[in-house]
Amino acid sequence: MSDAAGTVERYLAIWNETDPAQRRAMIAQTWSDDASYLDPMMAGDGPDGIDAMIAGVQQQATGLQFRQVGTVDSHNDRVRFSWELVGPNGGEPVYAGTDFATLAADGRLQTVTGFLDRVPS
Repeated sequence: MSDAAGTVERYLAIWNETDPAQRRAMIAQTWSDDASYLDPMMAGDGPDGIDAMIAGVQQQATGLQFRQVGTVDSHNDRVRFSWELVGPNGGEPVYAGTDFATLAADGRLQTVTGFLDRVPS
């Protein structure tokens, strides 16, 4: 397995990248062509679906940033990590979650299943 921590770092950077061309290049580097994402609020399939999903989140959460919480846990082709979505100056997270991922043979993300641990009331 390739560097799972580096893959997660790139994954979170994608969520924070607002330049569409740069984000698409990062998706190609980090996600497999047949990738899928699923959480209780949204889903995306393949590079186009994942890009559209992330762009939609960015429109709704302007100025917020994703950051990793804790360390990446991985074995075989499985990865688990936690994140939070915070304002530009940090502070209390607006959203927080734990994602479970599988990696393709080349180390890119193949599936991500997200669980929301904290949502606004």
